Amino acid sequence: MGRIKESENVMAKRKKSGLDIDLGNQCSKIAYKWAKKTFKNRKNKNGRALQDVDGTFAGMIDVDGNKIGISSDGIGTKIELAERTGIYNTIAYDLVAMVVDDLAANGFEPCSLSNILDVDLLDKKIVDDLMRGLAQAAAQAEVSITGGEIAELGSRISGYGKNMHFNWGATGIGILPHILSQPISGKEVEAGDVVLSFKSRGFRSNGFSLIRRIMKKNFGIEWHKNKYSHNKSWGEILLTPSLIFTPLINRIIINKIIPHAIVHVTGGGLPDNLKRILTPNNLGAELSDVHTPQKFVTDLQKMGNIKEKEAYRLWNMGNGFLVILNKDKIEELQKISSKLNYKINTAGKIVKNSGIRIKSKGADPQELFYRNTD
Repeated sequence: MGRIKESENVMAKRKKSGLDIDLGNQCSKIAYKWAKKTFKNRKNKNGRALQDVDGTFAGMIDVDGNKIGISSDGIGTKIELAERTGIYNTIAYDLVAMVVDDLAANGFEPCSLSNILDVDLLDKKIVDDLMRGLAQAAAQAEVSITGGEIAELGSRISGYGKNMHFNWGATGIGILPHILSQPISGKEVEAGDVVLSFKSRGFRSNGFSLIRRIMKKNFGIEWHKNKYSHNKSWGEILLTPSLIFTPLINRIIINKIIPHAIVHVTGGGLPDNLKRILTPNNLGAELSDVHTPQKFVTDLQKMGNIKEKEAYRLWNMGNGFLVILNKDKIEELQKISSKLNYKINTAGKIVKNSGIRIKSKGADPQELFYRNTD
C-alpha cells in the first residue's frame, strides 16, 4: 500500500484534536490484512479460523465443531481518570464492556476473560481495588476470570501523579449458542429493518485523548479537580463506568429473538461502526430518534467547540449499542430490556440507499449525513 497523502490543513486539524479516526481505521485494516494471511496455518485443523465476513466485532474459530468467539481490547487513556481521582474500582467495567460486548455483537455468549496489567511499580492497595472491580464487572457480565498477568515494566509505563501507573487489556472468549447456526454478522440485514439504540451512560472508553486536551485547555493541568456539579468533579463524572450490554443480548437470544445485526458503538461512533455491517450489502440507515447524550457530554462538546458531525464519529453521543431486526420482534425485546433496566429507543430504519443519516441531538442538533466511503 502506498503512502496516503493528505492536505496540510487536514493533518493539522487531526493533530489538534489529538485523534485520527481515519488513520486508525487504516492501520486496523493493515493489521487485519496480515492476520488473515495466518488463517492458513490452521486450515483443516482443530482451531481453524472461520471468518467469512470482514468487519465483524469478534474473531471465530472451530474447536471440535464448537464455534468459539475471541475478542481483545483495552481501556485506553481513560485509565488516567482513575489515576487522577484515585478511584480504581470502577475502571474494570470499561475493560469488561469493551471485550464482552464485542463478543455479544456477533451473538457469542461470553464465558471467560483473561487480563494483563502492565505497571511501572506495584501497589497492593491499587491492585486490590482494580481486581475487586474486575470481579464485580465479571459478575454483571456473567463471565469467569480464568487467567491473568501482572508485568512490572518500570519507566516503560507512565501516567499522572506519583502512584502506580498502568495499562490494562484483556482477551475474552465466548461460545456460539446452539440456537445460532452462524454468528450474527450483518449478512441478513435488509431494507425495512428497524434500528434499536441502547442508551449508554456516557463516553464509555473512546475519545479520551481529545477529552483530556479540552479539559486541560479550559481548566489547566489539575482539571480533574474542577467541580462539575455540587457533588461531583469533572474527573469523577468523566470516569462514569461503561454499561455492559452483554446480559441483555444473552437474554434476547435465549428467548429466540435473533437480530439481523448488532453494533457495538465504540471508536468511530455511530457512523463508522454502523457502516461495518451496512457496506457489504450496499445499504444505508436513517436514524431519526437516537438517544440524547448526557448533559456532561454536550457541555464538553461546547467547551471544545467540537462540531456535531465530528462529535458523532468521536463519541457514542448517548448510544452505546444498536440492534437491527425485523419490526415484529420490537415489543418482545423491549419487554426484556425493561426487566433488565436497559433504556431502548426505536432509533430508525435500514434503507436501500447507501449512506447514514442521523438527526443529531448533541450541542447543535441537525441532520448529519455520512457516506459509506467517508
